[in-house]
Amino acid sequence: MTKSSNKRQTAAVVLAAGQGTRMKSGLPKVLHPLAGRPMICHLLDSIEKAGIEKIIVVGPDNNKISDVIGPYSTVAQVEQLGTGHAVMQASEFLEGFEGDIMVLFGGDPLITPETLNAILGRRRADDAPSVVVLGFNSRSPGLYGRLITNSEGVLESIVEAKEASAAQLNIQLCNSGVMCVDGAQLFGLLEAVKNDNAQGEYYLTDIVGLARAKGLRCAIVEGSEDELIGIDDRKDLARAEQVIQDRLRSRAMEGGATLLDPKSIYFSYDTELGHDVPVGPNVVLGPAVTVANNVTIRPFCHIEGTKISEGAIIGPFARLRPGSTLAEDVSVGNFVEIKNAKLEKGVKINHLTYIGDARIGARANVGAGTITCNYDGVSKHFTDIDAGAFIGSNSALIAPIKIGEGAIIGAGSTITKDVPPGSLAITRIKQQNHLGLAAKIRKATRNTRNKKGAG
Repeated sequence: MTKSSNKRQTAAVVLAAGQGTRMKSGLPKVLHPLAGRPMICHLLDSIEKAGIEKIIVVGPDNNKISDVIGPYSTVAQVEQLGTGHAVMQASEFLEGFEGDIMVLFGGDPLITPETLNAILGRRRADDAPSVVVLGFNSRSPGLYGRLITNSEGVLESIVEAKEASAAQLNIQLCNSGVMCVDGAQLFGLLEAVKNDNAQGEYYLTDIVGLARAKGLRCAIVEGSEDELIGIDDRKDLARAEQVIQDRLRSRAMEGGATLLDPKSIYFSYDTELGHDVPVGPNVVLGPAVTVANNVTIRPFCHIEGTKISEGAIIGPFARLRPGSTLAEDVSVGNFVEIKNAKLEKGVKINHLTYIGDARIGARANVGAGTITCNYDGVSKHFTDIDAGAFIGSNSALIAPIKIGEGAIIGAGSTITKDVPPGSLAITRIKQQNHLGLAAKIRKATRNTRNKKGAG
């Protein structure tokens, strides 16, 4: 990602103190996930990639947000008195700061580093506007604030929809809320903001009119409406998820993966797919998934927290859970679940099996219906299967246990002790055949049923 080449210092103030009441959730709005991570983290990532050095998050009066965003400076907005009041809470962190100050919203997670750099570039243009506002054209502007320009296209003011006249409501150039302001001017302008409006709040947007009244220049940078979706409720969250999924799908295909039905495949923000990776329909890739080149992922798989090496074949209907590592040429087939396990080169587990807390050695074959019984109701235990072992179908391996190299486990066995290398272990009871008894059982069953029917 190309960072701004101008060496002027830059700060970002991220407003994230809104209650998000329309989300109807005990979770702060900005912590609701998009593509597997809190929405505010997407925005913070874009800010960092744009080369903005200093980041301050204005949050609610609790630790929920600061616990998630970690190293960034946070300050609480105890009273909810509007966006202008929210930015003022960051003043102590930016005292004496005269670089560029970007103001963004934690509920706008889709803004790209390229757009942020475009805003910074406009702020640093030869005419050096004191305020640069990010706007967008909308066919249905609704409750968005409107950007009011003069005949020369210079931004004169921002009018909130609730304060706009009928003529102003017809304007389709809308305010995203994002702006970049000369740090030497920002807090002086905010101190002049009044709350004599319909909401009784201190609007950040009022600084544009105040700046123009001082003879300062204000400018607009236009972005796309999809990029500037503000998330206020669950419907907005769903729209934003689709936007970010489309971005991730495009990135995967540009990287050489084949998505057979892109709209049905879901990625996480950090999914890594190699080239020549066909991915079937209805696949979900959760956080922390790394897939090497020439891997095949068949339909209806759910994968998270897993590293898959070259040549592996997954699915259909496989579930790979966190802590799983698959070496080269591993085959994990239909209705197989793997959790916290290492599968070495060439392992085959093709049907109806659960492998948890285990190591499966190279070229081992695990038959259908096998279970590593890793949990005793109190603790998890480890199953260690050496190279070349053959585990017969419908076997239960009671951990902790070790199956030696080249050992064979007879189908239907329950193994409770270690099996030495090269050994055959069978725990079936002796089969007994009672000739003619099947016909007698069926006759007795029918007689019993008929007596009940007659009664």
